This record gives sequence, C-alpha cells and structure tokens, in this order.
Amino acid sequence: MARILITSAIPYINGIKHLGNLVGSQLPADLFARFNRAMGHEVMFICATDEHGTPAELAAAKAGKPVEEYCAEMHEVQKKLAEGFRLSFDHFGRSSSQRNHRLTQHFAGKLAENGLIAEVVEKQVFSIDDNRFLPDRYITGTCPNCGYEAARGDQCENCTKQLDPTDLINPRSSISGSTNLEVRETKHLYLKQRALKDKLEAWIDSKTDWPILTTSIAKKWLNDGDGLQDRGITRDLYWGIPVKKGDEPWPGMEGKVFYVWFDAPIEYIAATAEWADAQGLDDAAWERWWRTDKGAADVTYYQFMGKDNVPFHTLSFPATILGSGEPWKLVDYLKSFNYLNYDGGQFSTSQGRGVFMDQALSILPADYWRWWLLSHAPESSDSEFTWENFQTSVNKDLADVLGNLVSRVTKFAVSKFGNEVPAGGSFGPLETALIADLGARITDYTRFMEQMEVRKAAAELRAIWVIGNEYLQSAAPWSVVKTDPEQAQAIVRLALNLIRVYAILSAPFIPDAAATMMQAMGSDDWTWPTDIPAAMRTLPAGQGFTVPENLFRKITDEERADWQARFSGIRS
Repeated sequence: MARILITSAIPYINGIKHLGNLVGSQLPADLFARFNRAMGHEVMFICATDEHGTPAELAAAKAGKPVEEYCAEMHEVQKKLAEGFRLSFDHFGRSSSQRNHRLTQHFAGKLAENGLIAEVVEKQVFSIDDNRFLPDRYITGTCPNCGYEAARGDQCENCTKQLDPTDLINPRSSISGSTNLEVRETKHLYLKQRALKDKLEAWIDSKTDWPILTTSIAKKWLNDGDGLQDRGITRDLYWGIPVKKGDEPWPGMEGKVFYVWFDAPIEYIAATAEWADAQGLDDAAWERWWRTDKGAADVTYYQFMGKDNVPFHTLSFPATILGSGEPWKLVDYLKSFNYLNYDGGQFSTSQGRGVFMDQALSILPADYWRWWLLSHAPESSDSEFTWENFQTSVNKDLADVLGNLVSRVTKFAVSKFGNEVPAGGSFGPLETALIADLGARITDYTRFMEQMEVRKAAAELRAIWVIGNEYLQSAAPWSVVKTDPEQAQAIVRLALNLIRVYAILSAPFIPDAAATMMQAMGSDDWTWPTDIPAAMRTLPAGQGFTVPENLFRKITDEERADWQARFSGIRS
C-alpha cells in the first residue's frame, strides 16, 4: 500500500468559481484521489480557500461586509459546492487559519535565519485617488513583452512573464481605474530566490517525468531575460498574516502582512494540520505526511493546477521549503492543465460569461458535469466547452452507452427471471472473449489512471462500456431466451456482474451513478477488478438486485438552446 498526498490549487475566496477553474485543478485531483483509494492506497487529499490579499478585501467591500465575515461565509459556500461536485477532500481548510499564521511566520523566520530574506526599500505605486498602495495585482496596464493590454502588475497572464508594476505601459488602478498614480517609497521583505536558483534548477531537472507544460513554464521563469528574480513576500495591507520572524516581532515591518502568494501554498501543510486538529489527533498525524524526518519519506506527493499557477509551485513554494533548511516534503509530480475556453470565447468571472459551479448544479447533477469536464480535460492544449458538444457527450456516452445498458439488462432480467441473479447455463465463447477483452482494457485503463492521463482514461472507460453493449448485441439474450433459456440465464448473470464491475471502474469519474449501480446489484464489494474471470462471477446466483432509476436522462435541444442563451454573460 502506497501513501499518496494530493493537493489541488486552492481557489480564491472572492466568489464562486467557473467550470474552467474546476477542471484545471480540483476535479482531476479528485479523480486521482478516488482512483488511488480504490486501489487500496492511503490517500491524503487536501484543499482550502485562499483568503488573503486585495481580492478578498475588495470583494468584501463590494458585499458591504467585514472581510473576516465575508471570507467565513464564502468558505462555507465553496465548501458546499465542492461537496455538490463530490470532491472527496480529506480536509478543505482556510488559509486564514491560525495554523497557517504560525507556519507562515515559522517559514519566514527560518528563511531569515538562513540569510535568504532581504529588507528592501522599494518604490511602490500609490493611488492618490484610492489613498492606498496598490498591490501588484491591482495595477493593470499593457505588457511590455507581448503588448497584452490587461496585464497585471505581477504577471502577464497572456505570456506568463513575471512583471513589476513599474514595467507596465499606461498603468491604472484596477480598483478605481484611476491613472492618478505616483511612486512612493516603502520597505518590504524579499525572498532571495536567485540565491536558490541552482538548487531549484537541479531539482526541476531531476523531474524527468513531469508534463512538458510544467517544466517549460518553470524553465522559462528560471532562464528567460534576467532569469529568476528575488520576490517580495510582504504587502501594505490590513488583511493577511502579520509579518513576524517566527514567534518574534519583525522590527520595521509593523502593520504589514505576508504576500498572499507566500502564505497560500504553505496552507497545504497547514490544512493537513487543520485536518489533524479536526480529528482530535496530535501533530505526528500530519507531520507524517509533510516531514521527511517524521514519516513522510515514503509519501509520493502530487499537485494539480492550472498553468498560471505553475511558476509559484515550481519555484516560489519550493524556494520557501528548500530555503528553510528543514526536512519538508517537496512535490514529486506536478500535473498542470491548460485553459478551458467557453463557447467561442473565454470564461470570464468579471463578465459573468460561462457556467459557474452553482449554476451547473442547479440544472444537472454533478456526474453529467464531471464526465464532460474530465473527458475533455485541457491537458495537451486548451479545450473548449460548447453546449452542442456537452449535449452530444451526455446523450451518447452517459445515456445511450452506459445508462441504456444498465436499463436493458436489469429490465430484461426481471421480466424473464425475476429479481434474483439467475443460476442457469454456463459461459461460452462470447463470454470468454468479453472477459479477455475486458482484462486487457482494464489494464490499459488502470495504467492511464496511474499516469494521470485523464482524457485517455476517460476514452478507455467509455470503450469498456461500449464492449459491454457490443457483447449484448451479439449474445442477444432476448432471442436466446426463446430457444435456450438456460444460456439466456448465463448471459444475464454475466451482464449483471458487468454492471457491478462498471460501477467500480466508473466511480472515480461518476461517483453518484456508480453508487446507484452498485446498490442496484445488491453489492457493496468495491474491490478493484484485477482478476476479471473472478470479478465476472462475484454476484452469486440467487442474490437479489433491483432495476435502478434511469441513470442519465438526455438533454433536449430546447434545454441546450435555453442554457446557451442564459450563460452567455452578465452574471451579477
């Protein structure tokens, strides 16, 4: 039994996330967590809300609430939506927790002890109209590298180049739009990332199995232009983790907080400590996942995230861990995703364009969305959500291929042989061929899941559903029952066992439908099918089963047109 630690990028607190956010980190991470649990491994799956920084302050102000109250409310909203999509986190924490306060301050103290923190008097943009210093992300302008007109002051999301606000052409306040800006002096702490460049590069070079998307972005930040830069880790804000050197005050840093991108990844560790606290366990329970001197040496750590988060998780967070000089667990595999676009354009939180998590669940159950998103995951390139494609995929894959098989088999079995698994007949050449084909395909499916090849795994799962339908067409129990009822019983017995196997294989993708299928078969044996001949004989003759409710209903053309119009923009 392996020990698998999984973290997905932690979503910002400021509002409900759209489906592009979901498929870029949390959903594929959940797929991998569910699969590894099914394989019998010990899994710790951690996520949290990212609650600090200007986005939270601005969203709270817009909502007319104190930021602490706003964040507490939105954490509950995001937690419930995660549950709605059946995201199986072991803990869904908060970056504003006291655990994260203490750990972030601890790391900063260790980095300072090791000479990796510089106190820098820097020039920062001050908005006279807003009467405040503007954090990098709240200055917008034209990127000097690629000409993108909506680049932020910390990074251009178009070309991913790291920026300083003063690099921007025609800068303006993202808060008010004001161009009445001036540069003032303020003192901040910087993490000396450049001093760690060789260590970081050697570590990245050792990850020969990482996706090209991950390593190419990391190498770009390491070597493009002036290469890896030292990075500010403090901000002039009210809301955040107060700057301290471990447990001690940090002279000259009074009233400042740590930069959200310094404390947010540390929350992965803190959230695991929050999990231990919630379970009434001691520190050893979480340290065995994160401290290689306390049991984490045998942990394999996987991170899932969109490509815009890759630089911080391949460079900044590892720099924090390596720079501490302490035996913390570093990520072993970083699975990154491209973007999911929406119906000929982009998902846009600001314009309300696209489908948001709450809206999605209001019109269809989670499994419909999980299946489409995972089977179209933007792995090797950006992918596009269209309502036509969504309708086709749901109707063909889920309703016609899987749902129809379950319905046909159970209804036929009940009508001819009653509500118990029939005992007659024995498996012949068709059944033997299906079992062999299943064995080969399940081997491929398992390998794709182990390798986090999400789309390939989905395609293989669909192929496994298809061969069951092909078998039924060839075996034709509805004809055989007229001439050889004993053989028809054997066909039905195999088909009922096939439904149970489909439940196990499908559970990581469509957990609700899988649970319905398993319950209908009167079984609770979720053992992963490695011995296929035995798996196809698991349900004993005489065991009761039921006809499940229609697993998947089809999406009508009228519904599709209505949804396409409804989600084209302007969400309040």
